[in-house]
Amino acid sequence: MAGVYGWHFAQTPHPELDANRLLYVGIAPRFMANRTSTQNLRKRVRYHYRGNAAGSTLRLTLGCLLGLELRRVGSGTRMTFGKAGESTLTQWMAENARVCWIEHGEPWTMESQLISQLDLPLNLDQNRHNVFHSRLKELRAHARRRARELPVSA
Repeated sequence: MAGVYGWHFAQTPHPELDANRLLYVGIAPRFMANRTSTQNLRKRVRYHYRGNAAGSTLRLTLGCLLGLELRRVGSGTRMTFGKAGESTLTQWMAENARVCWIEHGEPWTMESQLISQLDLPLNLDQNRHNVFHSRLKELRAHARRRARELPVSA
């Protein structure tokens, strides 16, 4: 099933954000120039809850906002919060994250409309107009720079 999903949080990951309101939207599948991804809503939402920061921009954002240490893992090109950090993030999400969704045949069109019309501070793509955009972008860039300075984690 294709569609758009939205995330809100009982407790926010950052003091500048409001609790219990929509903070992020995503889509499944993702439309790319020459193909559409094989993801569906169920797989994508599950990955956000159980995956890692290398495969989920939402997890990357939340972990950075929560102050978890991003690390290079494996060959050194992927970045996650490590086993302990990802576990901490998963637990935080289980306690605070809520997701809703709507089926839509071409979710990328709806995503663009939502980002342009709503205040979605955790979305970076297509969202330069948001007042939290530069703060979040810098926070994530700082975490990546710091991770590159640290040794690769086992």
